[in-house]
Amino acid sequence: MQPININSVVKNENDRDKWFKHGIWAYFLLLIFEGALRKWFLPGLATPLLVIRDPIAIWLVYTSWKRGILPSSIYLKVILVLGIMGIYTAVFIGHGNVWVALYGARILLFHFPLIFVIGQVFNREDIIKMGKVTLYIAIPMIVLIYLQFKSPQSDWVNRGVGGDMAGAGFSGSGDFLRPPGTFSFTNGTSLYFGWLAPFVFYFWLNSKKVNKVLLIAASVAMISSIPISISRTLFFEVCLTMAFTLMVALRKPEYIGKVLIAVIAGGIVLALLSQTSFFKTASGAFTDRFDSANEQEGGLVKGVLIDRVLGGLVTALVGSANQPFFGFGLGMGTNVGSMLLSGKQTFLISEAEWGRLIGEMGPLMGLGVIFVRVGLTLKFAAASYRKMVIGDSLPWLLLSFAFINVSQGQWAQPTSLGFSTLIGGLLLASLKNDEESFQPIS
Repeated sequence: MQPININSVVKNENDRDKWFKHGIWAYFLLLIFEGALRKWFLPGLATPLLVIRDPIAIWLVYTSWKRGILPSSIYLKVILVLGIMGIYTAVFIGHGNVWVALYGARILLFHFPLIFVIGQVFNREDIIKMGKVTLYIAIPMIVLIYLQFKSPQSDWVNRGVGGDMAGAGFSGSGDFLRPPGTFSFTNGTSLYFGWLAPFVFYFWLNSKKVNKVLLIAASVAMISSIPISISRTLFFEVCLTMAFTLMVALRKPEYIGKVLIAVIAGGIVLALLSQTSFFKTASGAFTDRFDSANEQEGGLVKGVLIDRVLGGLVTALVGSANQPFFGFGLGMGTNVGSMLLSGKQTFLISEAEWGRLIGEMGPLMGLGVIFVRVGLTLKFAAASYRKMVIGDSLPWLLLSFAFINVSQGQWAQPTSLGFSTLIGGLLLASLKNDEESFQPIS
């Protein structure tokens, strides 16, 4: 028997990890710039570019499974079973369109498992590197949404998907529309800067790991994005991350000074920005949007904290008894599904995520997916808290963005699905020690 060449084995494993990591980075970069391709550079390919990340997700999941490195997890097993069952019920009992069913099933069969692949492949160094790249991207991104905010919809910078001259802005306040940034739709802006927030606060607590000028610039971008985006969702996402950061400081008193420095710096930035006419205009538009939307939706508590943040969960649960037992079929609640089934983009089932799941898959399977997502989120929360208690703040801060997006983010929308997949994967990766092999959450 020939001796095993340890160096060769290590090299093969490193090469495998390198290609997996390249795939994850490609998924991340396409998530950020897919909309730019669809709007400005390749408008003629806008439709196929909508699913440009899907082949990457399929390759990563299939290859990891084939090589025996896809972690075993009860959450993953249940989701895969429900996804496969959902295809059959959609085709034979529900809407009957196999393409719509497959489009809806890809969320469960490929993007959800990708969370576990990222958790397996990435280490802390990779997470920090992606965080730094996020900080760098924030600078041109804030410039872009500033230009979109102040420019008419007819300008090139506001071009819609497929080169639509009507523009990509969406309902905002008065004459001002919410800017989409590099994304196909305006929710991408709030998701991106919400994704940015945990990294900004983490680097303020660990400022030796990042260039100070970059950190300050990204912090200014994060603060400025709130009024410019005219997004209440982004406002609450940043506030949630701030609350998580304060909890870290309370557990570790040596962080209190750093938090105070960040707060003072943020106050100075706000004071300086408030002197500019543009920031006053953007802040006025945001305030008007905040007040008018709260009034229309029944106030801050009911309209935002209950209906928006909880995503209509109670409504979905109460209404589940009135849905077909096997639902109307996977994919019917997505924009692509509505186009293929009705010829127009509309919410055929529900805009809220839990309502969509129950409407598509029925009370039994729909609630099964919901319980898996909530259960995984709670598992993340418990593990992150334990890490925070022993002095590791990274998982806890990542949880501030993952908590809502993994449990009830609107996965029917590709951008939301992408950010939820990535933050779930990074959080899972952050829960392991660099010197340990991956231990899956099960």
